[in-house]
Amino acid sequence: MRKKFQYKVFKSNTSFIVVRCVHPSCSWRVRANKLIESEYWMVTKHVNKHTCPTDFKTTRRRQATSWVVGECIKRRFINPGRVFRPRDVMDDMKQRYGVELSYSVVWRGRECAYENLRLGTPEQSYNLLPGYLHMLMQTNPGSVVNLEVTDGNKFQYLFIAFAASIQGFSYCRPVISIDATHLKGKYRGVLFTAVCHDANQQIFPLAIGVGDSENDAAWTWFLKRVKDVFGENPALVIVSDRHRSIRSAVEEAFPRAFHGICIYHLLNNLKTKFKSKNKELEQHYIAAAKAYNLQEFHVLFYTLCSAVPGAKEYLESVGLDRWTRSHAPCRRYNIMTTNISESFNAVLVKVRELPITAFVNEVRLLCQRWFQQRRTKANGCSSRMSTDVENKLEQRRDRAQTMDVICADQYTFDVVDGDRNYCVDMALWTCTCRKFQLDQLPCNHVLAVVRKTQYDPYDLCSLYYTREFWCETYRGVIQPIPHISSWIYAGVQKKKKKFKKFQHLHWKNIQHATLFGSIRDL
Repeated sequence: MRKKFQYKVFKSNTSFIVVRCVHPSCSWRVRANKLIESEYWMVTKHVNKHTCPTDFKTTRRRQATSWVVGECIKRRFINPGRVFRPRDVMDDMKQRYGVELSYSVVWRGRECAYENLRLGTPEQSYNLLPGYLHMLMQTNPGSVVNLEVTDGNKFQYLFIAFAASIQGFSYCRPVISIDATHLKGKYRGVLFTAVCHDANQQIFPLAIGVGDSENDAAWTWFLKRVKDVFGENPALVIVSDRHRSIRSAVEEAFPRAFHGICIYHLLNNLKTKFKSKNKELEQHYIAAAKAYNLQEFHVLFYTLCSAVPGAKEYLESVGLDRWTRSHAPCRRYNIMTTNISESFNAVLVKVRELPITAFVNEVRLLCQRWFQQRRTKANGCSSRMSTDVENKLEQRRDRAQTMDVICADQYTFDVVDGDRNYCVDMALWTCTCRKFQLDQLPCNHVLAVVRKTQYDPYDLCSLYYTREFWCETYRGVIQPIPHISSWIYAGVQKKKKKFKKFQHLHWKNIQHATLFGSIRDL
């Protein structure tokens, strides 16, 4: 295309092809024969000299088809968030190849590029999904995948938990944040996510799910799969917004776990109900929700209720234990919101536009990249605690320098912090501020005692914050999945251009994609 010559297929069949220049008197031509028992072709003759007139060249060429345009620009769409408009494609083709293209050709070329990089059309993507999931389990043994279809053999639910995430959760605090967000592809649907915090306060993805909508059945199905994979114990805390379907699903799937509410979602509900934009309302509410001890909570809660009549009854009806740190029967540590879930969803905002199989692959790539980067960072850490916790302890040590410590006996101490004093019991690992008990991390007052005694501050930290647990969290590796052309299915290598004819293992021939009631034959 760059040299502005055009060609046409003179003769062709399944075994050979002859291509000539479109000018009748030009000597340029190529002949190629197909190799026996191979998909490769060998060029047997090539006259690489054009003898056509110079004025025969044109900027509009028949070879610039939508398929060719798609092949030329597909690398521009490797990043799902890349915006490349048809006008941008026209300008790019003009600069790179000197080709003037119509808008319709460019549009179709862009769609070809999308299909090439996104594993086909949305319909083909649903058909490819079982094969992709099979390869995921082959390359990542121990991963849990559930693909559920209706009686009519239509897509209904999908659940994925990587083996590396399953292994790593044992070294994370038992607080799971769950959330849902809408997919933006052709068939829509809802993405369900379950994440937690690692030792370095970063997002640790546990599982994802896809369903038709955010309803009771979908949430219950997803959370039951989460329970089957990650288990349940009395110390487990589930944090979510106040969606009714989530509450009923948690009660059914995790009857022994404590279900806490995201304090920011409840704040928005509070503002909406009382039609208040008072900044003091927000300040007092957040402070009351995050308070560690009951005395501090009651003071802040009284101030809040005095400023907003009716707020007391409303917040108590929700359940003080569900939104306050001081009343919670289980440790929530510092996870009082669903921010980590929403942050994970925000990272996937552009990916959610992709067809289902391409979307799952992008999630895998993201997790694979995160695990590798954080594994490297954890292994390179030289302190006993994770980097974030080490910085937090250093800040608390500086604050503890200004406090006075009065010894009562070998284990109990009185710590004077400004105009207040706190009692620290090193035998019971308690402080009257309750930060030490609830966060399992030495507070300022405990560190003030450490400064005056021989206690090792690192021995007072939960194992969940240690470098050892941080490294173990990311010890598992999320392995890559080979290109579709090399997929091996049920012991038989898939032939090229046969990807629509898989014989799937226990998901046979998914022929329809159904989301939000839309049915499309594949």
